[in-house]
Amino acid sequence: MTAGPGARLLRSPTSSGRATFLELFFDLAFVVALTRVSQRFAELSDDTGWALVAGFGRTLLLFLALWLIWSHTAWITSRYEPEQAVIQAVVVGTMFAGLVLAVTLPRGMEERALPFAVAYLSVMVVRPLVVAVALRGHPRRLVPFRLAAWAVASAPLWLAGALGPDRIRLPLWAAALAVDYLAWALGWPLPWLGASAVNRWRIAGMHLADRHQQMILIALGESILVIGMVFGGADYSAERAAAFAVAFTTSALLWRLYFYRAGLLLTEALDRAGMPGKLGTASERTHLLIVLSVLVTGVGYEMVIDHPYGPPRPSWLLFVVGGPVLFLLARMRLEYEIFGRVARSLLIGTVVLLLFTPALFHWTPMVALSVVAVVLAVVALLDARRSRRRPLEVSAPPVGRETSGDRDFEA
Repeated sequence: MTAGPGARLLRSPTSSGRATFLELFFDLAFVVALTRVSQRFAELSDDTGWALVAGFGRTLLLFLALWLIWSHTAWITSRYEPEQAVIQAVVVGTMFAGLVLAVTLPRGMEERALPFAVAYLSVMVVRPLVVAVALRGHPRRLVPFRLAAWAVASAPLWLAGALGPDRIRLPLWAAALAVDYLAWALGWPLPWLGASAVNRWRIAGMHLADRHQQMILIALGESILVIGMVFGGADYSAERAAAFAVAFTTSALLWRLYFYRAGLLLTEALDRAGMPGKLGTASERTHLLIVLSVLVTGVGYEMVIDHPYGPPRPSWLLFVVGGPVLFLLARMRLEYEIFGRVARSLLIGTVVLLLFTPALFHWTPMVALSVVAVVLAVVALLDARRSRRRPLEVSAPPVGRETSGDRDFEA
């Protein structure tokens, strides 16, 4: 590693692996943002057909933009020393931009498109330039320069979508976001410089695992907030009280299924992986799906508590059943990343929910949510039964099995 003034920004071996209080403070902006995402999803409850698909796609795009900013921040504080003033300034600045995104998000695809795009681009372009300047000639400065260059390349699409007619906003922003995600997947390649080997990055595995686990808890907390606010604001009835109880039980089961035991062993898996950057990249995408599934399921809670025994609406199943199905699929992916296999109980639960879905088109929302809760409970019980009287499993991540002796790590 080349020494120099910029080297002080790099995480040292003695740096704490736990998330800092500043990062937890930073997450507050994303609590607000995730709540706004849920609100946009909830507005789709009466839509059908193309209107439902387009509305879901617009909200999903806004969520993916938020996730890219949050996940980049998590990687920054996993690779650089979060106690350094420059990194703290970067985190605080990103938090402010995150609040702007949260405020504009409810109408972020409509009349507030420009401030949303400007806040997003200010993070994607300015933040890596600040880090690059702070690194002062250190070889790692090329990575943030790559990020800034690709963000500048996608900026015209973001701005054209924000300033142009509403009808072209979704395709332009979808293309811009595809560029941003593709650049990350490819390592932000540039002429003559090539790509950054993200899979070989040095990262603080404990820290990155902490950040992902905390985001899962934030998403679950947002769903609990939805349950409490909807039930507290509605006229009390025994039917709504029953829906409230089932919704809470479902959230508790999602928590149990995530943390036992794959989510709990994420830190160990990153420590055991020969190439933690590779496993961290895969895990980040998995946690994106898990957070999205929890948000979508939370919207289903709101619909069921409001009208537990109302007429069945096919669009509601996208949230009431679709969210848990996506959760189980993502949880299977996490299981493979941690243990190198997939639990049969998760597969059974997914298949059962998919088989029940056609029948649930003809039943009330309360019945659909109850079926989901029962299936998740059975999955949790099967997991517990399989582990009973057996030694606790240790992680055996198949992702990034190369050892440090086989590959050189990129700083």
